[in-house]
Amino acid sequence: MLSEGRYRLGSRRSPAAGLSGAWALLPIGATEAHGPHLPLDTDVCIAEALADRVAARLDAEGSAGVVLPPLNYGITEFARGFPGTLSVDASLVQGLVVGLGRAVRRQGAAGLILVNAHFEPAELGALFGAAAQLEADGLRVVYPNFASRRGSHAFADLCPLDGHAGRYETSLVLAAAPERVVGHQRLSRVEADLAAGIARGASSFEEAGGEQGYFGDPAGASAALGVALYERLTALVVGGIS
Repeated sequence: MLSEGRYRLGSRRSPAAGLSGAWALLPIGATEAHGPHLPLDTDVCIAEALADRVAARLDAEGSAGVVLPPLNYGITEFARGFPGTLSVDASLVQGLVVGLGRAVRRQGAAGLILVNAHFEPAELGALFGAAAQLEADGLRVVYPNFASRRGSHAFADLCPLDGHAGRYETSLVLAAAPERVVGHQRLSRVEADLAAGIARGASSFEEAGGEQGYFGDPAGASAALGVALYERLTALVVGGIS
């Protein structure tokens, strides 16, 4: 288990941590419903846990990585029918990431790593747009898209990316903050395919067949699987730097 905040900007352990020469890691999540068993900030929890692991791997390999405070809000229109979901405009997400990228560049960072755990299509588009703007400015940006066919293939033998709040996300939260998962073992499998629903024009979880705000098989999740997934995801992010 990583020491809480060890690699985070302004942490108690290193309150004066700077970005000069280091990779700046930006955890990106959202505030949205994740079924009856996961917290609203599930994506933030996953992104921060992964960013900490990436920073630790970089440290072990002789590089420096500093984890920025997370982006807690995103585009969450698919979950708009569920209490607690808060969505912001795509232009705001893209503009904020661009602004942060330019700020870390002024601080002398080696580059920006977008550690994103929120896969709504409009969110992905905003982040790709931000990455393109920043790269045009001369900042190196690493943005592994775990939701892409290539990205998800890296861990497909462990667990498919089963939509939203299923086995994949539940396992990651169980590995990072098990006390925040409640009642997942009692949930039935949802066979509806979120990606297929989006492809046929669904614009909400309900329209895609996720009436309770989750897809896949959260009951099949485990902390051990979450640990294995973090290992694969960490390797995927670090591999994008070289």
